[in-house]
Amino acid sequence: MSETRVQSESSTNTDRPSTNQTINQSDNQHSPNHQITKLPDKKPVSLATVRHVFWAIIWPRRYLILLGLVLILINRAAGLVLPWSSKILIDDVITNKDLAMLNLLLMAVGGAIVVQGITGFTLTRLLSVEAQSLIAQLRAQVQKHIIHLPVRYFDNTKSGELVSRIMSDVEGVRNMVGTGLVQLIGGLLTSIASFIILMNINMPLTLVSLVPLALFGIIASYAFKRIRPIFRERGKANAEVTGRLTEALNGVRVIKGFHAERREEQVFEAGVDKLFNIVKRSLTTTAAVTSLSTLLMGVASIALMWIGGRQIIDNQMSIGDFFAFTLYLGFMVSPIIQMSNIGTQMTEAFAGLDRMEEILSVEQEGKEPDRTHILEDMNGDIVFEDITFAYDEGNPVVCDINFHAPPGSVTAFVGSSGSGKTTLAGLAASFLKPDKGAVRVDGIDLATVTLNSYRQRLGVVLQDDFLFEGSIRDNILFARPDASEDDLLAAVAAAHVKDFTDRFDKGLETVIGERGVKLSGGQRQRVAIARALLADPKILILDEATSNLDTESEKLIQESLGRLMEGRTTFVIAHRLSTIRQADQILVIEDGRIEERGTHEELIAREGRYHQLFTYQARI
Repeated sequence: MSETRVQSESSTNTDRPSTNQTINQSDNQHSPNHQITKLPDKKPVSLATVRHVFWAIIWPRRYLILLGLVLILINRAAGLVLPWSSKILIDDVITNKDLAMLNLLLMAVGGAIVVQGITGFTLTRLLSVEAQSLIAQLRAQVQKHIIHLPVRYFDNTKSGELVSRIMSDVEGVRNMVGTGLVQLIGGLLTSIASFIILMNINMPLTLVSLVPLALFGIIASYAFKRIRPIFRERGKANAEVTGRLTEALNGVRVIKGFHAERREEQVFEAGVDKLFNIVKRSLTTTAAVTSLSTLLMGVASIALMWIGGRQIIDNQMSIGDFFAFTLYLGFMVSPIIQMSNIGTQMTEAFAGLDRMEEILSVEQEGKEPDRTHILEDMNGDIVFEDITFAYDEGNPVVCDINFHAPPGSVTAFVGSSGSGKTTLAGLAASFLKPDKGAVRVDGIDLATVTLNSYRQRLGVVLQDDFLFEGSIRDNILFARPDASEDDLLAAVAAAHVKDFTDRFDKGLETVIGERGVKLSGGQRQRVAIARALLADPKILILDEATSNLDTESEKLIQESLGRLMEGRTTFVIAHRLSTIRQADQILVIEDGRIEERGTHEELIAREGRYHQLFTYQARI
């Protein structure tokens, strides 16, 4: 089965993204209005059609559903025993005072009740479990697809919205594989069987009863067509509210720091009200269908009482036949009313699958047919060859970039905010693809290299690196879960993580909270560097990896970074120019072009743009 975006914004003193964004985002002075990887508001549905759902969801489970149909038929057949027994009870047993027949009748009714109980339990147990299994599979499928989408997609999509799509949109399928589908079919068959029996009992009375049912069917069909878009809109609004809530909870310190609780309350309330209004529309529609069914059934009951009563008075119909007719009519009508409720649930399920199809239709990264080269080994020789890249067509962020980063060299990108440094790092990390030119790895165009073979040799340390909730050990091992204890301890020592974990009661097993909130900025940075050390990458990207450290920590980390960069092709996004004195080459980026290049000493001697930046920072 195959299944939207904030702008990047440079800060006032750096061109790196904000803390909830990643290094591939654009420098916004070049692309202020770009919209990337946006999901279409409406697209032709392929998955959420009856035919596709049948082949993709129902057919693989046909034997289980067939068993469910057999059980529901047995269950409904047993249910028909009661109207039949009522006629016999009134016309034969009571009239003839036949106790023996009464005992047999009670045994038949009791047996039918037992059969109903057993088949009902078995049906629910089998199909409900399978439905939950399907939901789990679809959630895993959607998550698997989302996690392989381009990094740029996540920069432009709220995480809470994606969580809603993974967890909520697939919930409705339980009505397709669970009891909903078989109850729909079983109810239809029960209605047909009841209709045949009713025709045998009293044809005119049956035909009169069909008129309100036909009206109900026509109106319900129209209502379901109207309600499906409402369910789609409800899913979208629910995702937006969930996304905003997740964002607010992650940024609670900023909210409290700026005393913005009331403003955030208002934003969330507005989202909740919007969701409420959509839900109100759906409830109004479903309530109208339910009330209409009650009204029409009331009309049918009046007609039944009037015609049936006259026929009993005229001896054209026995009391037992009338009583049985009333019960059988209930057996014919109840499934139809139930089917309308199940139909609403099915409509909601299809709406959720529509949204699932939307997100599964977004192309994953690395799926280009020309990505055929697998890097068995890598020297780390990187060449940027006539690179031009734009987020918006005709508005390039970087233009005609050419440079060579030999294996084991350190290349630093410096420049004013929004100059294009972050974009170049994103290109080197394969998060972005150039519009013109090529990034070559050991002579091979990176656009033709499988992402897995390249990124398994890539390491990234960001200014505000992300740590997962869990222990310090878990976060360091994230880069290489199968690493030995010796390798782990070596990385811990090299990054000076041991200096602060020794002060914790649980050491490396200390749980650091969501996003590492229980650690200081410097401690989080050292854990991130230890993670990169353990990964042992060939290509390393550092986004001012010492900016969160105090002077003493920075001295220790500079030593660790020196070991980390040794023998690795390293790209440094530099904001504090004092940290890149030893770089093999420094590229001064201005307005998306390389304005100067050279070593620290060469650029200082040239007294150009780099000299201005360095002198200015030295005075601060």
